[in-house]
Amino acid sequence: MPRKVKHRKAHKGRLRGRAERKTNLSFGSFGLRAITSSWISSRQIESARRAMTRYVQRGGKIWIRIFPDKPVTAKGSEVPMGSGKGNVDRYIAPVQRGTIMFEMDGVERDVAEKAMKLAAYKLPLKTQFVEKD
Repeated sequence: MPRKVKHRKAHKGRLRGRAERKTNLSFGSFGLRAITSSWISSRQIESARRAMTRYVQRGGKIWIRIFPDKPVTAKGSEVPMGSGKGNVDRYIAPVQRGTIMFEMDGVERDVAEKAMKLAAYKLPLKTQFVEKD
């Protein structure tokens, strides 16, 4: 959750096209790239991070390149139509295809690949393991 936001409630927006930023490995030697576009919640990011960290047994270094800064609102159940937009329910990170979501360094290739695969199971989009040339 962000500490401070400019606008409390945001428009939905659309996820089309390919990512222009965060498409190359910047910090680590291995990464997890999104092949499809999707919204990723803060809980899914944390779940993927835990899966990776547990597998590498706190070895190496992990970078999370996405941040959930977009608020998503929801209305309560059995609320009549009208009466405005609902309250902020959760925060998401809109991820376009081609975005590098996680990076890792300081571990062997096979360990990094398996850790990224475990993280990918926790995410709602198709991913690809990438490494620095």
